[in-house]
Amino acid sequence: MLTQIKGLHHVTSLAADAQQNSDFFTKLLGMRRVKKTVNFDAPDVYHLYYGDEAGTPGSVMTYFPFPHIVKGQRGTGEVAETAFAVPVDTLDYWRERLAAAAVGGLEEVEQFGEKRLRFEGPDGDGFALVEVPGDTRAPYADGPVPADLGIRGFRGVTMRLREADATARLLSFMGYREIAREGALIRMALDNGNGADVVDLEALPDVGRAREGAGSVHHVAFAVENREAQAEVRKALIEAGAHVTPVIDRDYFWAIYFRTPGGILFEIATNEPGFERDEDLAHLGRALKLPAQHAHLRPQLEQSLMALAD
Repeated sequence: MLTQIKGLHHVTSLAADAQQNSDFFTKLLGMRRVKKTVNFDAPDVYHLYYGDEAGTPGSVMTYFPFPHIVKGQRGTGEVAETAFAVPVDTLDYWRERLAAAAVGGLEEVEQFGEKRLRFEGPDGDGFALVEVPGDTRAPYADGPVPADLGIRGFRGVTMRLREADATARLLSFMGYREIAREGALIRMALDNGNGADVVDLEALPDVGRAREGAGSVHHVAFAVENREAQAEVRKALIEAGAHVTPVIDRDYFWAIYFRTPGGILFEIATNEPGFERDEDLAHLGRALKLPAQHAHLRPQLEQSLMALAD
């Protein structure tokens, strides 16, 4: 069993409109846009990062907004819901705030003893706010949401699968352990993690596969402290039979990727070097930052990419 994984690092999804996406996370959810860069593989498309003040691993939601992308279709083989942690007794505030903004899919439920407010993102993304007692992580305090009510980071994700046991075994190998079952749901949790340390697996054997598009999660990333820990994880995964990519420099972290038995793309990302690598803390997410291999495209990209308001 691996011990290097510390919880979620980030979750990356697909969107249709960059400005709508930025406004949703910064103006409505009160998160900070901590980086404005481009997709490494498609530099004509933004890669936008949102999180707490510094973009701490375990708080970061990222998006590739592809103009004119088709909407995703829900199903199995995907991350169906991304959950954020909020303080206890704050869901009334959030329900009123989201309802006032005409956010769809509002539903309050209880799952594994936790109060959970479900809602949809602009592209039908599945989200939830979960009241988590004792979460000491600091929210972004300079946004429109008061700090005592704000998002602390991820609580976890829910994966929908035709069959959950193989993915549960993989997560167990990665250091998670099963702590509860509720209906079709299996809750896997990481001890002594970074706060973003819960993965729920939902087995739906009669549901067809999801189709990726706007509103779909592209991949879910798990955090390790540094490249040494990442190398240890990579070696162990390969020895266990996983097909793992070489290490890839993503500027703000180093990444490896592999596909799970249920079809979901996993990433292992380092906590280093972080988002202050090319911007100071006070100005994160304002300027367009380009990977070195795309720096020569700056004049073209500054004209073709839509200008984003803060």
